[in-house]
Order: sequence, then structure tokens, then C-alpha cells
Amino acid sequence: MRAMPEPLLVTVAPTGAETAKEDCPQLPTTLEELVSTARACEVAGAAMVHVHIRDGEHRPTLDLGRLTETVAALRESTDLVVQLSTGGSVHDPLDNRLRVLDAAPDSCSLTMGTTNFGDDVFSNPWPFICELYQLSQEREVVPEFELFDLGHVASLQRLLDRYGLPYGGKVHVDFVMGVPGGMPGTAAALVAGVAALPEQVTSWSATGIGRTTLPVMLASLAQGGHLRVGMEDVLTISKGVPVDSNAQLVERAIEAGRLAQRTPMTTGEARALLGLNAA
Repeated sequence: MRAMPEPLLVTVAPTGAETAKEDCPQLPTTLEELVSTARACEVAGAAMVHVHIRDGEHRPTLDLGRLTETVAALRESTDLVVQLSTGGSVHDPLDNRLRVLDAAPDSCSLTMGTTNFGDDVFSNPWPFICELYQLSQEREVVPEFELFDLGHVASLQRLLDRYGLPYGGKVHVDFVMGVPGGMPGTAAALVAGVAALPEQVTSWSATGIGRTTLPVMLASLAQGGHLRVGMEDVLTISKGVPVDSNAQLVERAIEAGRLAQRTPMTTGEARALLGLNAA
């Protein structure tokens, strides 16, 4: 008898560090807006939230006090897995990015290499990757390995061979596709990336930036992967039509999952998938 398809983990990335509030007023940049967005996305079917924060002027920040307050507020108001970005903006110093783990999130992003990022460079040198990974093990924070290019998959194998499994024992990765300078947001690129994943990987998701959102979503579902969606990654729901809210993007992902016979993963199932229950 054929096994039922695995439930679908939908992660929402509501804010990011690139879009200005003045250019997109519906972008959640205050703590109150972020918490309200997280609640709505949990109701819509998301099980994890990938968090960037802003300061009082709506600018990207890695202020530890604000990060700690944000983690506490999200835990109080939702049951979502709280994942903090250690990428920040492309301009944040490496030392500040390491201190993100002081806010004690459930999970953190961990990008597996330097990549061109539009006109900028997103710097992730190998010594920094190793330091952040060991710190996540010590602080008991479960990493999500962000893969912007095929070379990042090889770096993940190198990291796991050198330092062993993450805290919690599971290895979850996210393909970030369609960034100018990274891997293209195509089905062919995703197939190649999945085929190259280390055997230690226990689950994976995919993110399509901008106009690659739908192709990547459909390709991920076709291969049994999970999804990350949100206004960090796309600001239109269709050509020329702005996104109303992050929940709208989550709802679309949930509906696409249902067409693929994938039920939305509960927050409890997400914690088991990521190794948080074992941890």
C-alpha cells in the first residue's frame, strides 16, 4: 500500500532586510505588526517563522535587546517555531551576526557560503560558518542550512563531516533560489541541488525569490520538499498585483500543497521534523 505523502512544512519569512517600509507599507516592521502577522500566518497553516527585525526607523537591525524581546513575544503569542536570521542585512558585521544566538531562538539560519546578492556581496567565509555552527551546537539552537548555490551543498557536506550533526540530530536545509548572483529559480536547478544533498540531510525546503516563487514552489512540491514563503521573498501575488499580507502567501502555499495531497504540518510535527522535540 502506498504511503501517504508527508505533511507540508510551511515557513513564513515576513519581513527580510531589503524592502523599505515606505515602499511597502504592509510590510510588518514593528514588533506589534510582526506578532500580528505571525498569528495570522499560524492560523493560515504556517508552522515556522523566519525572523528579521527592524529598528524604530524601520531599518534592519541585529540589536540584541530587540531580538530577545521579539523571540519572547512570538513565543507568548504563537506556537510557531521561532527561527532568527543570522544573515541580517548584507552590511551587518560578522560579530553582530554571531550574537544573534544570544537571543535563544528555537532555530537559526546558517548560510553555507558567500554569494553575490544583486549589486552586493553576502559574506559567509568558511571560518565564520564553522564558528556559527559550533556556537549553535553549544547554545542548543537548531540550524537551518541556507543554500544559495550548488557549491553551498558541497560546503554543507564538509561542515557535517568535520563537526558532526546539529543539536537535535536532524539536518534541515533550505534552497534559496532566484537571487541575482545565486542559483536560478528553476526546476532543473532544484533537481540538481536535491540530488547533491548529503546523506545526513533529513528534510529540505525551497524558496523562490520574486518571479521564481511559483516555479520553485511547484518544483519543491513535485519532489516532496517543503516551502518557505513570505514578503521577504516576494511582494506580488501575481504580475503587477501587490501582496496584501504574508498570510495571503501562506494560504496560497497551503492550497498548492493540498493539490499535491500534502496536509499542512502542525507546529508539533514541525518540531519533530527539525529535531526540537528530541532536543
